[in-house]
Formats: sequence, structure tokens, C-alpha cells
Amino acid sequence: MSSNLDALYRRVIMDHYKNPRNRGVLEDGSHTINMNNPTCGDRIQLTLKVEDGIVVDAKQEGEGCSISMSSASMMTQAIKGQKIEDALKLSKIFSDMMQGKEVDDDIDLGDIEALQGVAKFPARIKCATLAWKAMEKSLKEENQD
Repeated sequence: MSSNLDALYRRVIMDHYKNPRNRGVLEDGSHTINMNNPTCGDRIQLTLKVEDGIVVDAKQEGEGCSISMSSASMMTQAIKGQKIEDALKLSKIFSDMMQGKEVDDDIDLGDIEALQGVAKFPARIKCATLAWKAMEKSLKEENQD
């Protein structure tokens, strides 16, 4: 990856960290899930509002490193308005990206693409995937209702 692209990705990550999107808690009958990464202290509370199989709103709050918190911000943006199965598919694509696997170039990951460099740092992968794991757990429970 070029140094210009690295710098751009760092700016995107820091922007989401300093100006998190969808920060807060949904109070209106939403699914709430709390998860943490005990090895580094990252924690997230994710609330999702799902209607007719579509994630109509998503909020997150928590504490953690820039990777963890920016990933949560990006994830909530990416899944809002998505069908449950599409949000879960996006999570699988993200997981593959974190494992260093090739991701289909036709898929527009938006800001999430900025996190692809995390795959080079195995200790940070759990930071990046924490919010995604919370979303998966919540939506899989939703699908069973």
C-alpha cells in the first residue's frame, strides 16, 4: 500500500474516532448487546432497531482504541437501511478482509476499506471486529425471533 493511501486511511480512521457516527443508545424497543475485548479493554454497547427484517437504525457507544471505536462508527453507518442478511454478508466480507483474504473489488466498502491495513497487525484484529461481532450476535438473535 502506498504511503499516500496509508495516510488517507489513517485520516479516515481518526475522523471516525474523533467524530463517531451514530453515537448513543436507541431507547425505542431496540436490541441491545454489550461486548468487550478483555485483552485490551475495548467495550461496546450496540443497539439496533430492526423492522420487517431491515436494520432501520443503529447506535453505538463504548470505550476503546481508535481502531475499535472507528470500526464501530463505520459499521453502524454501513448497516443502516440494510436487510439483516445483507448486513451479515457485509460482516463476513469484513471478517475476510481482516484475515487478509481477497475481497471482491465490485463491493463498495466505503470508509470500511480504511481498516484493511489492520490485517497486518494480528493483535489489533479483535479491536476492529468487536462491533461487527456484536452486530452479528444481535442480528442472529433477531432472525430467530
